[in-house]
Amino acid sequence: MRTRKYSMGNGLIKAVVVILDFVILNVLMLLSKKYLDEVYPLYFSREPRITFIIANVAMVIAHLSVGTVIHRRRTTIDEVLVNVTKLCLVHITIMFFCLRLLGGRGSTRMFKYMVIFLTSEVLLIFLCRQLEKLFIRYFRQAGRNTRSVLLVGSDPALLMLYRNLISDSSTGYKIKGYFADELMENCPPEIKYHGSMAQLNQLIDSCSIIGGPGEDSMDISHTDEVFCCLSHDENDEIMRIIRFCDKNLIHFYYVPRMMGNFLLNLQPEQLGDALVFTNHHEPLSHPFNRFVKRLFDIVVSAIMCVFMLPFIPIIAFIIKRQSPGPLFFKQERTGFNGKTFTCIKFRSMHVNADADKLQATKDDPRKFPFGNFIRRTNIDEFPQFFNVLRGDMSIVGPRPHMLAHTTQYGQIIDKYMVRHFCLPGITGWAQVSGSRGETKEVWEMEERVQKDIWYIENWTFWLDMKIILRTFVTLFVPDKKAY
Repeated sequence: MRTRKYSMGNGLIKAVVVILDFVILNVLMLLSKKYLDEVYPLYFSREPRITFIIANVAMVIAHLSVGTVIHRRRTTIDEVLVNVTKLCLVHITIMFFCLRLLGGRGSTRMFKYMVIFLTSEVLLIFLCRQLEKLFIRYFRQAGRNTRSVLLVGSDPALLMLYRNLISDSSTGYKIKGYFADELMENCPPEIKYHGSMAQLNQLIDSCSIIGGPGEDSMDISHTDEVFCCLSHDENDEIMRIIRFCDKNLIHFYYVPRMMGNFLLNLQPEQLGDALVFTNHHEPLSHPFNRFVKRLFDIVVSAIMCVFMLPFIPIIAFIIKRQSPGPLFFKQERTGFNGKTFTCIKFRSMHVNADADKLQATKDDPRKFPFGNFIRRTNIDEFPQFFNVLRGDMSIVGPRPHMLAHTTQYGQIIDKYMVRHFCLPGITGWAQVSGSRGETKEVWEMEERVQKDIWYIENWTFWLDMKIILRTFVTLFVPDKKAY
């Protein structure tokens, strides 16, 4: 039976990462003994061997329970940070309680020491992860620990998958090409067409090699992963490919086909004894998730409203000095389940008759200087924390659109109204991932809708934290599309 070299490579990467974590731990223990004398626990000084043994055993348990994600093909910086934080929290918790039990009354400084140690450990291990990621990228770019991928079908969803696979060179994916009865539209030259489904079946039967002398060759039996995007009408063909993959230790993945500009992203749900599939998976449909999100909204919005109160007179003075009219701009917008609500913002434009019809443009003459500034820094959105407290909005969610846009785009964009399956937000995934500002073309709004739906179907509390962090950055580094 054949083994997979990439599995062994991943195991080696993971082993090196774990060893470096233990090196960091022990070096940190030695440094803290030397430089944290004021808070260094007395028990640690009396029993250094037991202290080091417990610290290392606690790290073993932490790695067994949390592990590491750096060896995976696609990991984002926030995923790595969350993983490192969980790892260190488990480690410090186990270490603290074990040493606290042993230390008795002589451990009054232990809690303060552990807080400092935890902070240092998270920072050092996280920085080490970034260096490890650079090494992994070099390692895979050099042709080590790679995965060869074969595509089956000509659906546009495979092109979207291809762009995701090659967007980061550290993933180590090598695309062999594709088989299909029709050529892919707008297919990049890097994806080679190897033949029809009939030719693929011949190769499956013989496991022979494509290409002759002097040509690029490919042994399909030595492919690591197959991504198949065929119609369900071709179920016999799909099952044939699955059986071939199983016999040759190849990972098989079925890629949902695209319907128009959207993926047919069906999610399984249990309905009694039957397994059914829905086209919308909504984590926020679960009561606990809704409770967590709402509790966070209330606590943070209450704090922000109190924080904002002293600044309202200053903002009001500047706005009224530059433009006569009300302090707040109020507009009817489409909210949760299509219901209309009144959205509140600091006014950033002169009072005009087109406020409910036209979007703001880059050099919009309706904006006054201070209004332009608060738009670029998102300060104009702050009054919407009152909307959050009232339950009309959430801190994070799809941005609410004016009623005119809901009517316009609801008729011409498929699945536009799906974005209203959750509360609208002060900020959202579309806004922090490049889809912000004026939508001059329909495709720009389609892209925004796709990202809004992705957020609804992939919501997690950590995703909200990531979006809030990115939004906070724009207070100091304004988005070029923020106008």
